[in-house]
Amino acid sequence: MRFTFIMAFVATAVGCGKTPPASFRLNMVQATKTAAPESGMEKPWSSWANDRQKQVATILEAMYGTPDAPVALAETGLDLAKLQLAAGPVRSDIVGRKNGLYREHCAHCHGISGDGMGPTAAFLNPYPRDYRPGKYKFKSTWRDARPARDDLTRVLHDGVPGSSMPSFALLPPAKVDALVEYVRYLSMRGETELALYTYAEQELGVDDTMPTTKEFLVDEILTPIVEKWQGAEEARIPIAAVPTTLDFTKPGDDPANHESVARGRALFHGDGGCVKCHGVTALGDGQANDYDDWNKVIVEWGKEVAGGLGASQDDAGRAAWLHAATDVIEGDALRPRPIPPRNLRLGLYRGGRRPIDLYRRLYTGINGAPMPGVGPSGPGGKGSVADAEIWHIVNYIRSLPYEFDGELGADRPMVAKDRL
Repeated sequence: MRFTFIMAFVATAVGCGKTPPASFRLNMVQATKTAAPESGMEKPWSSWANDRQKQVATILEAMYGTPDAPVALAETGLDLAKLQLAAGPVRSDIVGRKNGLYREHCAHCHGISGDGMGPTAAFLNPYPRDYRPGKYKFKSTWRDARPARDDLTRVLHDGVPGSSMPSFALLPPAKVDALVEYVRYLSMRGETELALYTYAEQELGVDDTMPTTKEFLVDEILTPIVEKWQGAEEARIPIAAVPTTLDFTKPGDDPANHESVARGRALFHGDGGCVKCHGVTALGDGQANDYDDWNKVIVEWGKEVAGGLGASQDDAGRAAWLHAATDVIEGDALRPRPIPPRNLRLGLYRGGRRPIDLYRRLYTGINGAPMPGVGPSGPGGKGSVADAEIWHIVNYIRSLPYEFDGELGADRPMVAKDRL
């Protein structure tokens, strides 16, 4: 009877047969990290931190709405109709068109908030992408630039080989386009949240509240974020002409490509610096103890928190912040994992296997990952390898899975001779 009474109370409070509406989750890592206590605080740190988080949450809801009812301010350039097609619970409209595409196809990995912490995320390796910083690995633009629309479309269409990201090539183009728009929306929202926390940390005192004027929220916070996204189409890296000594229509071990492959091998081991991480055999057995930017945030902050816990905690605010930070690291973030370099002998390339895909990865490196680029860091710069020469490294990489006379050639014994 007691259990029945409790369940009846819960049903009454929540609504029988109903689930509470979805809500965006705050970036608790950034919220706590940038809310270090100051001396002379008049109220408890936890109360002050909660007030700051409520201010940010209120602003974000006003600017971006909720997962069920997105808002697209005119300044963002986002298409509200596409967002509405992707947002909300999975359902069909009056003409039978399915809505809630993001929750149907993406949220179980990337999370409702686009934080890469969906229900299945912890079981996947690599982790799903966290859209909130606005960083994307596989694109045609400069390393620090946002991806163009067709970059995101390609990832959705092709998937990411070697990861849990599948291909959505069977979805109609209109639905893929709606999902692309929703991913852009989640990134803009996440970047806005990060910018608000940064502003609060650098500009606000403990007794100040977040400004809510249009001049601040739109002109100062939102506009720089939107400009990066709108400028992506013009931020494409230049593509050098393919050298005449190279023929991608033929296998890498074809005599027509021997000169190019040899040149690519020399650059791979020399000016390109590829062996540092990928190893002399290209098995990915070089430096392998680094982290990508999404994991590095947790690693570095975790070290700071761990060091602080061993120090004096006479100040109540400092002690409360350290314990809250520990709880966030353990409960609001996925356990950091090192990012291993790619084993190039497998012929499995997450950013695409076309020659131009490999060229772009080599030219700019991989944004958010330790892999640097061999091309210039920006327009007008100079890279460690000439643009046209990068094609030879591409040719060499494409030959590695089929190389029979190299470091792992078939003519070499499987075990050392002294062990035979």
